[in-house]
Amino acid sequence: MVINATELKANIGQYLNAVSEDDVYITRNGRVVAKLSSPARDKQAVLDSLAGITAKNPVSLEEARKSRLSRT
Repeated sequence: MVINATELKANIGQYLNAVSEDDVYITRNGRVVAKLSSPARDKQAVLDSLAGITAKNPVSLEEARKSRLSRT
């Protein structure tokens, strides 16, 4: 959802409720200047992305250790 800063100021409560379902992008003079998002959804997105990485590329503890040590 994209709104302008004036609309946000006038109806902040409405947008705080709406952010649980969708990110709210705030514009000023037609340019996006901020994003209002739910911290719970952001954390879940990070966890989902990490779970996807490990499921696609399973690595043993020993392989991870060797990889880390070879970078030094």
